[in-house]
Order: sequence, then C-alpha cells, then structure tokens
Amino acid sequence: MDKTIRDKYTVVIGLEVHAQLLTNSKIYAGDSNSFGSDPNTNLSVITLGHPGTLPKLNKKVVEYAIKMGLACHSAISRFNIFDRKNYFYPDLPKGYQLTQDRTPICKGGYITINSKGGLKDIKLNRIHIEEDAGKSIHLEGETDTLVDFNRAGVPLIEIVTEPDLRSSEDAHAILTEVRKLVRYLDICDGNMEEGSMRCDANVSVMLKDASEYGKKVEIKNMNSMHNVKHAIDHEVERQIGLLEKGIAIVSETRTYDVDSNKTYGMRTKEELNDYRYFPDPDLSPMEVSEQWLNEIKSSMPALPRELQHKYTTEFNLSAYDAQVLTDAKEVALYFEEIGKHTSHYKAAANWVMGPIKSYLNDFNLSADEFPLKPQVVAEIISLIDEGKINFGIASHKVFPELLKNPGKSALEVAQQLNVIQDSNLDSILPIIEEVMKEFPLKVEEFKKGKKNIITMFMGEVMKRSKGKADPKVATQLLTKKLQEA
Repeated sequence: MDKTIRDKYTVVIGLEVHAQLLTNSKIYAGDSNSFGSDPNTNLSVITLGHPGTLPKLNKKVVEYAIKMGLACHSAISRFNIFDRKNYFYPDLPKGYQLTQDRTPICKGGYITINSKGGLKDIKLNRIHIEEDAGKSIHLEGETDTLVDFNRAGVPLIEIVTEPDLRSSEDAHAILTEVRKLVRYLDICDGNMEEGSMRCDANVSVMLKDASEYGKKVEIKNMNSMHNVKHAIDHEVERQIGLLEKGIAIVSETRTYDVDSNKTYGMRTKEELNDYRYFPDPDLSPMEVSEQWLNEIKSSMPALPRELQHKYTTEFNLSAYDAQVLTDAKEVALYFEEIGKHTSHYKAAANWVMGPIKSYLNDFNLSADEFPLKPQVVAEIISLIDEGKINFGIASHKVFPELLKNPGKSALEVAQQLNVIQDSNLDSILPIIEEVMKEFPLKVEEFKKGKKNIITMFMGEVMKRSKGKADPKVATQLLTKKLQEA
C-alpha cells in the first residue's frame, strides 16, 4: 500500500488473550487438566453439565489469576461472583459458559512493552476467570464434525487490553510480554501452537483527525504471535482499501488463513452481544481475604522488568544484555545462579549469551536442561580472571570437555588438557628472546616506530608456548625487551 495513503490513518487495536492455567484439575471439576490425552477421556458428569451436578471452584485457579493481576499492576477484586454466559456451541456441553462479567478478579492495570518510541504502557481493561469450551474437529473430506470435550472446563484467564495498541508490532510486543509473564509466574506454558495461549484481535482504522474510532472487526483463529502480526497487517490494509473506495466497514468476526495471508468473514458481529449474563446459582460468591492476598503477594517471583532493572543498575549490564538474559525464565534463573558464585557479571552474561546459548540452540534445549552447573561456569570465569587460561582456550577446549564430563571441575579439566597458562617470567623470557633473534628485521621495524608489529611477535610467542604463555605477562615482557633492543 502506498505510504502516503497509509499515513492518513490511525490504527486502533485491542487484544483479548486467553491463557490456559497449569492446574492439575479443571476449574469446576476434578477432571484431569492435561494436554494430549485421548479424546473425551478427561471428562465427568460435572463437565458435561448433567442434571443434579454441582460445580466447585478450584482455589488454585483464583490464585493464579491474582498472580497475573499483581504482575500487571491491576486492582484485585475482593468480592467475586461467577456468571453464566449463555450461548450455544456444539462443543460447549452445558449450553452456557461459567465466567465473570460484573466482578472480574483483576481490574485495570497495564503491561509495559518495547515499542518503536521506547517503553510504552498498554492499559488493561480487566483480567477475568472463565472455563474453556471443547474442541470441534473438521476432518478433510468428512461431512461430520467430531467433538472432543477434554478441553471443556479447562481453566482460563482472559486478559483484555484497552484499544491502546497502534500497530501490529505493538500487538506482537504485548503478546511477547504476556507470554513471558505467564511463564515466569508458572501459571501457563504460553504455547500458542498447542492452543494454551490464544489471541483475538479487535482492529479498526480511522482518519488521523477523526474523533471517533472506526468500525471494529474481530479476528479469530490465530495460533502464533507471527500470525497475529500478519493478520493485523492484512486487515489494516483491507480496511484502508475499502475506505479509500468509499465502502463502509462491516463490523464482523473474521478468520485468518495462513496460506493466503488473508482474513475472511465468518459472521456479522452485532453491536451488542446478548449473552443474558446472570449470576450462577450453583456457585457461591467468593471473597479474597487480606491474609490470602498477602500470602500470594509474598510468593510472587522476580519478574522480567524487575530483573532487567537489577541487571542494569546493580550488575552494570547494558539494557540489551538485560533484555536478552530475561527473555526466557530458565535463562534468567541460570544467570542468577552463576551470579551467586562470581561478581564478574559481564563475563557471566557473555558466557550465557555466547557459548551456553549456542549449545542450547544446537541441541534444542532449555537452560534448565543444560548439563553444567552454574558454579562450574563461575569456575571457568575465575580461571580466566586469575590468568590461568584465556577465553579462547576456555571456550574452545575447556568448555567442550566439561560438557562431556560435567562432573569434573573446570580446573581439573584445564590441568588434564595441559592448558594452564604459564605466567613464570623465567619460562616465557627464553621464548621471547628466541623469537626476537629469529626476526631481527622485524625488531628493527618496531624500533623505527611500527608498534603494531608486536602482534606478530605475540603470535609467535603463543604458538611456541602452545598457547600456555600468559598473554598479559608475555605482552608486557615482550614490549620491554623490544624497547631495550
């Protein structure tokens, strides 16, 4: 699309993010809450809504929802009721969904993202608790629809943003932050591909001088953060294209097709959905006591933004390093453990972001599966700091050998490999003298002012010492001998 046309419009986006909670059982029944079970095996009469059955609220669901609210700076509702949201879906066995309408567990709040203009707070409308529906399966070539009720009753939190997002990049950024938060809190695995985190996007466009938002279109069925970005980009272009032709936008629900990278209409969206919410008569109101709330607050882990601030202020790391180290919870925890055994935080960061991350990527592992204990990495850093080995030897010889023998210490492996650097002047001096004697013309060049030729001399010294000469000591001694020549 022509940039001039695109720049006439402001994009307005709001997200509704559903996150399945990692409880052992479902929200209102004791059925197993596990992914990948055989169809229709994680079921009970409560989940199926049989007459005479009564739901019972899973306390852990409420705790997880409150944790997310605290992480998002939300106000926690002390008095909660649960509502029936009445609508028919073939994979919703009760014919209604138990959710929260008037008393969401978390009100307001915000999530900070990295946008083009720097840090930006995206306001939240609410976070509420509800149950998931089952799953309809449409097999290619089959006229019948199969229904798996395993997912029915799985606990969800729905995170609803205000329409504060102004680009698909912002939408991608906030999804990244939500996924980080739920993983740091251990309340959801954040795997969009498996459906444990899902996103609906409400998208509209308006002329930049307009005072009212345009007609809102909801996009569903997006199973990755990249797909959310692509779907929004396409929908923005589609809406601008229609408005430029004088065609009104229809408020509707659309689906995104990955193969064609286009959105397609599913159904017209009414201005107000009549779900006939009313308090569920089978669930008692729930109160969050001050004591319980304080217990949850005290159990909160350090979160990414908090750790980033710590790494930049206390550890003097760059903002980039701090962000990379906190992208994944397991990496941050591993780095934290190294920091308990060394104060060389920049060196620790370099090891985590360099050799360690390369190994994890090569073998598709997470940091909690890395074979070396953090204190062993701290030992390597200590050996380098003490001048016993250099980084090259450490990363190319000691580190690979430790990975094969994770039970050994770094010093033990360095000794076995015979790579401990020699800082003894008496053993380094004869090598330097030998090199200077062999290259008299190069010595003369140094004396005439070609100081960078010292690199050549050092290369020869390191080669003849088989890499064992302490570079710092050797450089100082070599410089002195050349100056005296």
